[in-house]
Amino acid sequence: MTTTFPYPVRRRTSRTGAPRLTALMGLLLAGWAAGACSIVLALSSDHVRQPGVQASLMVWIVLSCVVAGVIAWWNRPGRFGPLMIAAGFGVFLSSLSWSNNGVLFTLGMMFDLVPAVIFLHLYLAFPTGRLDSPVARVLVISGYVTALGVEAVRMVLGGFGSGGVLVIRSMPDADRVIMHVQLVVLSLLALAGIGVLLARRRGVGRPLRRPLALLIDSFGLGLIMIAFLFLSAAFGYVEGDPAFEQIRRATFFVIGLAPLAYVAGLLNSRLLSSAVGDLVIELQTNPLCGDLRDALARALHDPSLTLAYWLPDFGSYVDLDGHPVTLPAPSDARAVARIGQDGAHVAVLLHDASLNDEPELLDSVVAAAGIALQNMRLQAELRARVGELAGSRARVIEAGQKERQRLERDLHDGAQQRLVALSLELSLLQEQLGGDHDLTTRLDGAKRQIAVSLAELRDVAHGLHPAVVSGHGLVVALEELAAHSPVPIRLTIEIEGRLAEQIEVAAYYMVCESLTNIGKHAQATEAAITVAREAGSIVIEVVDDGVGGADTERGSGIRGLADRIEALGGRLQVWTPRGGGTRVRAEIPCGS
Repeated sequence: MTTTFPYPVRRRTSRTGAPRLTALMGLLLAGWAAGACSIVLALSSDHVRQPGVQASLMVWIVLSCVVAGVIAWWNRPGRFGPLMIAAGFGVFLSSLSWSNNGVLFTLGMMFDLVPAVIFLHLYLAFPTGRLDSPVARVLVISGYVTALGVEAVRMVLGGFGSGGVLVIRSMPDADRVIMHVQLVVLSLLALAGIGVLLARRRGVGRPLRRPLALLIDSFGLGLIMIAFLFLSAAFGYVEGDPAFEQIRRATFFVIGLAPLAYVAGLLNSRLLSSAVGDLVIELQTNPLCGDLRDALARALHDPSLTLAYWLPDFGSYVDLDGHPVTLPAPSDARAVARIGQDGAHVAVLLHDASLNDEPELLDSVVAAAGIALQNMRLQAELRARVGELAGSRARVIEAGQKERQRLERDLHDGAQQRLVALSLELSLLQEQLGGDHDLTTRLDGAKRQIAVSLAELRDVAHGLHPAVVSGHGLVVALEELAAHSPVPIRLTIEIEGRLAEQIEVAAYYMVCESLTNIGKHAQATEAAITVAREAGSIVIEVVDDGVGGADTERGSGIRGLADRIEALGGRLQVWTPRGGGTRVRAEIPCGS
């Protein structure tokens, strides 16, 4: 049988895509060098106000982005780490505008506004490093065009004084208008980016884990500060103004917090992963841990976790007790992670969707519980097979009972009716013959044989299926048995109304078989029959004062009764000490 699964198999995360450690160390050194170069440029510049403060803020952003990007790239290979590193070096390139060299100054001014767009790109691309929505792509592309393309036009128009090397014609008024438009557009793009972040957060439909929520909040705060800085520059504030400088410093400080918030989230994931060690110890202590779901829930900090095992022979998922489990469709609140081992599907975890934000934790817990999951799956399969066997046995007994009922009905409606008709016909024939004594005697003998045959057929039919149970219920049937018992019976019945027919039939046969054994073997002087409800079950007891010591293993009667009762989810117990009588007790669930 081939089954197609709707969910990807979760295995331990590989390090495919992670750069070499030497490359990362090189990037770290380059970041420190960029920071040092910014300090030198600021301190040696002839046009930078408060170079110490400016250099400190620049180093703060460059190093926070580069260091956090390296950590991110190493721990979670993908595009987000490199993008964060690029943001750090982009900020460094803008610091080249502090240089007294015309070429470096021009290059720096070209990148003067690019860092703001890079951070917009970074925030909207979290956590994969890809811009997944068309709106985000439009915003980022528009930002790069505005920051680079319009900046190039301004440089051609001499917008940055005589220091630029690209000046073709000085048009300060036109440059001023273009600059205002450029800053307003970038401000609007930043505000639109905040809208995207808010829409994404609301669209999730679930509470984010605290570190991730703080990170998203830091992204939004950074975009607010960028928009406020650009609007301040566009409407009245100029560089050197104390209020404007305070806004710029606050903006730089907030922007540098986002990479640190990301690293804090990674560290939090590492701390949460310490629960994996506790899980490993617990599973080593008890590899057949019956509370594996609870252990996984504790390790993943998800009390709503559900664990289901895949049984290929059944083509379905089951819980540990072997009961079928229907998987819900993945949603904003619940996620499904399939677990595989050695290419084979083993189980699924139904977990809170916020765990998708911490893939390392989820993968580590799954890997640590691998052997236990396989053991639990085998246990679930065993219980499912036991359940299937019980269901099969119940169906066999039910089919047998229906067949016995059919045979009883056929005997009653067929052979018995014909024998009764034959007896009546012989009686009419006897009246017509009148005085022939010899023939009358022979007819009397034939009628007696027919009567015996009828009695035997009724006994056979009654043994096949007790029609009195179907017609009048268990109470009436037991009263009839007690009336024909070979020993005096004390009958106590503490139930009201009818029970399910299969329960009544099983109880009747149990009492009938017990009374038969009492009459044949027990040498008892009396017996007691009790029927009562106890904790959602019907309890039937038959107790005699006979010699006891009955062999419950040989005869097929007790074994057949046990099969019938166990098929209904009940159990049969027999106590038969020598000289102490026999006690037969059956408990059958009845649901109330």
